[in-house]
Amino acid sequence: MYTLEQAFMEHELIVLRVIGEWWEMDLTGRDKLACAKVLADRFAALDLPTEIEYLPPEEGEAMQTLVAAGGRLPVATFSRQYGEVRQMGPGRLEREEPWYEPENVAEALWYRGFMFRGFDDTAEGVIEYYYLPDELMAQFGQGTAVPQVIKEAPMPMLAPLETPPQMETAVTNAIDDLTTLLAEAQRTGLQGEWRKTAVPLLMEADSARLSLLLTLAKEMGMLRQGDTGLRPARTAVSWLQESRESQLRALAEAWSGSNWNELRRVPGLICEGEGWQNDPLLARTALFDALPRDENWYIVADVIATIKETEPDFQRPDGNYDTWYIRDEASDQYLTGFVHWDDVEGRLLHYLLQAPMRWLGLVEVGYTAEDVAVYRLTARAVAWLENEPVRAQDVPVPLVVQADASILVPFNGDRYQRFQTARISEAEPYLAGKPYLYRLTPASLALAQEQGIAADRVLQFLEKGSGRPLPASVKRAIERWAQNGVEGRLETAVVLRVRDAAILDTLAHNPKTRDFIGERLGELAVAIRRDQWEQFREATAQLGLLLDVSVSGER
Repeated sequence: MYTLEQAFMEHELIVLRVIGEWWEMDLTGRDKLACAKVLADRFAALDLPTEIEYLPPEEGEAMQTLVAAGGRLPVATFSRQYGEVRQMGPGRLEREEPWYEPENVAEALWYRGFMFRGFDDTAEGVIEYYYLPDELMAQFGQGTAVPQVIKEAPMPMLAPLETPPQMETAVTNAIDDLTTLLAEAQRTGLQGEWRKTAVPLLMEADSARLSLLLTLAKEMGMLRQGDTGLRPARTAVSWLQESRESQLRALAEAWSGSNWNELRRVPGLICEGEGWQNDPLLARTALFDALPRDENWYIVADVIATIKETEPDFQRPDGNYDTWYIRDEASDQYLTGFVHWDDVEGRLLHYLLQAPMRWLGLVEVGYTAEDVAVYRLTARAVAWLENEPVRAQDVPVPLVVQADASILVPFNGDRYQRFQTARISEAEPYLAGKPYLYRLTPASLALAQEQGIAADRVLQFLEKGSGRPLPASVKRAIERWAQNGVEGRLETAVVLRVRDAAILDTLAHNPKTRDFIGERLGELAVAIRRDQWEQFREATAQLGLLLDVSVSGER
């Protein structure tokens, strides 16, 4: 990082003299560079591993920690355990002489010349470090043991549990809902208020989960923005044709490197301000590294405690817990300082396990009899973390075409086949425990034709997908639509009935009412649009005609 001479030049001259006195050197001159060079030569000749062995226990432990970290640690991280060096100018240093009574381990090492302070540019920004100069760290080259002044605490071990009485089995419906979203994007494009029609088609309507699926689809190149909204790309077709387990693996891989930010979605936390930014990949990496690679049940809090003990600064590499503006929704208090680690980092890790990892079929979650949250990795999660190949393959399940022109696609049906089904039919809202339901309509067949799917291709697809001849009524209906187009329409309307046909004639020609008049239904009746009947009633009242209302649900 820096050489000894460079490191000593960062000190005030009075500090160089204090360090010199500690090592029985008389640095009385006023030439700072000369003093720095003399000290650098002296320290370069030190046997630092031996010196560490003779330090007081706490100081030796601090040096051991610094060496084990590669010779540098963020000031905030080091200070939590060993204190921080008070920053003083020459005048205050002369008055207070802090080297005689150092407040903490950090100050004791500082005035002994064993530790220095500097800045470095990192991927996370400029970070302030305590560090050892290059010449001193070189003494701890490969194969050199770090002096064990204080015996290290053993790594925390996670204790496996019995199967909990309350548990949720692993879900894999993320790929089913993503298939639905891709199908909707193909049909109409995801734009405007598309959620009103798309969300009822999903198996889970959680807004955060929906956001994650859309983000992954974009990052995987399956959805692209066009003039008519989000539309599927060729990549989507390739993904849809994969096996279920391969699709889940692809989503897990995409999520592990995604920019989707879990911290800003943790329930109960409010992230404010634009001047700070966390890296979501750091939290996922820390969690993945801490999870035992087996299918046993473990207590969620134990995993979080392990990370807090072994890698607490996983998402704040500078160790500074005072610069992020995160507020607790319940108390309305800002969560600053390491004292709130459990409130921020702990809750984030818990959310990663309970939300994204559960949504993607990577964990099962549950509760013990004492209502303690537990989890276990699924077999697919262990295989993924261990970089093992995907083994499970799908068993083909046919779709079912019914005589009433409805199409049933089983939950475990082929996703690409369902995507294609949605291109030629209209989806009904999803009902838990039921197959996906689609319905052939003139509108859906017309939309398919606009996409280049002619009636004969629809018939071929349905016969192949169902694996049997189509019901005669369905085949006849598709063929008749291809020949004649729309032959009938069902619509909802309000019917106005009168005693005298002359009334209808008057209303049809009066400027106040004529725009409300629809199709004539005989001599004494006419259709009024359902969403305009109230305005129509007001207009007729202004003409002196009071109407009795018998519209369902209205009076």
